[in-house]
Amino acid sequence: MAEEDQEGGEAGAEPKTAGSKKKWIIIALILLLLIGVSVAVTLYLLNGSEDDEELLTDEVAEEIEEEAPEIQPAIYYPMKPDFTTNYEVRGRQRYMQLHVTLMLRNNDVVAALELHMPALRNAMVMLLRNQDYQELQTAEGKELLRQQALLKIQQVLEKEIGEPGIEQVLFTNMVLQ
Repeated sequence: MAEEDQEGGEAGAEPKTAGSKKKWIIIALILLLLIGVSVAVTLYLLNGSEDDEELLTDEVAEEIEEEAPEIQPAIYYPMKPDFTTNYEVRGRQRYMQLHVTLMLRNNDVVAALELHMPALRNAMVMLLRNQDYQELQTAEGKELLRQQALLKIQQVLEKEIGEPGIEQVLFTNMVLQ
């Protein structure tokens, strides 16, 4: 009898596992269906929003083009003659030679540069004379000097012509000895 109960129990177990397998298969199919619907809805919404974004991007680009003035090509104006200055470091005489080129975009500023060149050169000489030789040995020191030169020249031009006039000061050659 015990054997019959065990066999009967086994026989009863087969239908339960078959029923539970069917339930898991149905749940898996429902999950796959939900995932598929979710992906389809997401793709539909993204495609619709891309069209809206393209329209919005085109409108913004048109507004920017209307508002932004046309950028003129760069004009490079070398400050001639080159700057040469000397200073004393630990009892030794040191020299610096600097080739400076100005970058601007307005042809009208070229005439102002030529007219006010003595004031511009004076501002540069005064700036160069106050430099520390050790600081100029580093890239950071050279960049700081370039930025200071830009500010000095823009200040002179602002005072003389009412606008900064130049965009960049470029050191095309620098010799420290």
